[in-house]
Amino acid sequence: MMRRNASWVQAVGLGATVFALSALAITDSLQWTSTAYASGPERRDRRDDRQDDRRDARDTRQEGREEAREAKQECKKADDKSNRECRQEKRDAKDDARDAARDIKRD
Repeated sequence: MMRRNASWVQAVGLGATVFALSALAITDSLQWTSTAYASGPERRDRRDDRQDDRRDARDTRQEGREEAREAKQECKKADDKSNRECRQEKRDAKDDARDAARDIKRD
């Protein structure tokens, strides 16, 4: 008779252990998913901000290229500077545009 009681106690203990571990696993997974959903919009907002910054920086560089191209053409038409000086002005204008684009991406 003792043996039968011990078997019954072991079965109840095993059932209780399985139940406790299942409850722990479910609770842990629910906490993990709720954290992931809560941080989703924040993560999305940061990504959108970075995309906007990259787009603004790219636009700034493109505008700088166009302005440098126009400045060089005007310099060549004016004939008051050498080709070397016109090239240097164009490089300086493009460098300024790149610096401005870097500042946009940093902020």
